[in-house]
Amino acid sequence: MEKKCSSKEHPDINAIFYCQICKKYMCNKCENIHNKLCYNHSPYNLKEDINEIFTGICKEKNYLNDLDYFCKNHNTLCCAACISKIKGKGNGQHSDCDICFIENISNEKRKKLKHNIKLWENLSNSLNKTNTDLKNILEKNERDKEELKSNIQNIFTKLRSALNEREDELLLEVDNKFVNRFNSQEFIKEGENLPKKVNKLLEKGKLIDKEWKDENLKSMINSLLLIFH
Repeated sequence: MEKKCSSKEHPDINAIFYCQICKKYMCNKCENIHNKLCYNHSPYNLKEDINEIFTGICKEKNYLNDLDYFCKNHNTLCCAACISKIKGKGNGQHSDCDICFIENISNEKRKKLKHNIKLWENLSNSLNKTNTDLKNILEKNERDKEELKSNIQNIFTKLRSALNEREDELLLEVDNKFVNRFNSQEFIKEGENLPKKVNKLLEKGKLIDKEWKDENLKSMINSLLLIFH
């Protein structure tokens, strides 16, 4: 519920600030004057700091009453107007409730606070342990992942090495088998020399034919025998 300015001059203007020292709600105009008169106060901005403000003043309506009572039914602080038996005009919201002075519940609330602190400490320790265990699990999971990746890489590295070695062995084996069958270099060399031999025989044959004479028949036939040997 929006609070109204505490000034009697601006009762219908919504409050924007609250001074905990002065216990007053202020609109912009009042806050400007307040800052000049009470420069050492630090008013709360109701739009920004509303969750941090405890005014000590009742929040039920725009009361200026201190919260001196505690309603056990609603587990809330309240003021004299809230517990008034006279209802109406915003009064008597807790008139039918179980009401006590706040001093009467001090020990009970302090005991409950200590109990809750112990519960929170146990919960905090449990959460810290759980977070630590979870962190260890995640770290182990990361290590296991990297180890598995490393193992896979090592296996494939060995496989590639073995395949390369086997490839070299097979290629060498093929070379050796074909070398044993025939020497390709010798065939090439022989193929290159054969036309020369034929040309040489051709030249000798032409020469014998050119110099052929019957009186040298024995010599001519001998030359032929040497060519076709």
